[in-house]
Amino acid sequence: MRVCATKLGSMYDVGTREWTLALVAQGRSLNSVSKQTGISRAAIRSWQTRLDPLERGVPCPKCSEAPTAIEDPSSYAYLLGLYLGDGCISAGKRGVYSLRIACADAWPGLIEACAEAVQIARPDNKVSRVPSAGCQYVTSFSKHWPCLFPQHGPGKKHDRRIALEPWQQQIVDSHPWEFIRGLFHSDGCRIANWATRMVRGERKRYEYPRYFFTNKSDGIRKLYSDTLTAVGVEWTTLTRGGKPYNISVARRASVALMDAHVGPKY
Repeated sequence: MRVCATKLGSMYDVGTREWTLALVAQGRSLNSVSKQTGISRAAIRSWQTRLDPLERGVPCPKCSEAPTAIEDPSSYAYLLGLYLGDGCISAGKRGVYSLRIACADAWPGLIEACAEAVQIARPDNKVSRVPSAGCQYVTSFSKHWPCLFPQHGPGKKHDRRIALEPWQQQIVDSHPWEFIRGLFHSDGCRIANWATRMVRGERKRYEYPRYFFTNKSDGIRKLYSDTLTAVGVEWTTLTRGGKPYNISVARRASVALMDAHVGPKY
């Protein structure tokens, strides 16, 4: 049965929020609670961090007179990885910017996770999915996207220096796997490699999983590889055609770590 909730503007009242979180506390998944209540998973996740409704026009956490911490740093770390890989920010009218993140149609779970992370980042702003050839652009408008993603600038990311601000690095240091997962979801793949070896005088073929990450930006690849190193994942750079754009994770223990914390796209 769907809930008939009292809303303040586009928001649910505190009683509805508490009741919804009580359903989650029973051990149920966000997906099942969302289906029963008609409330988005993004909203439920944001309530787990902050129960009280936000007022319209809530100040930006980074550019307000009294800057505050990001409310859901784990979700932000994931969204930061998505943005660096496949996102762009474009200026519009009256100081409003659009954030667009390209997500392939082949990975519907990734599209859902991306939309959820964008909604959590700016809960007052609408999130749209704009279809294109082979993908969807998860899009949202806000005056504050450049505040949240100071890597925004003119031209392509691989043509300019990409580095994190100290406050962003602190979030990545605290939530490295979410950052890795966001980058991997943008520009990574998990494949089955194969090789041959001699067994009792007979050459046999065997397969093993391997993670790849490909990006033209030296800065973004360094952020990815540095974070891999920080969590104990061994990696190598593969140069193809004279271009070192590929980072590979192939050692068994490191692949096991990636499988445990990242996994294949879905």
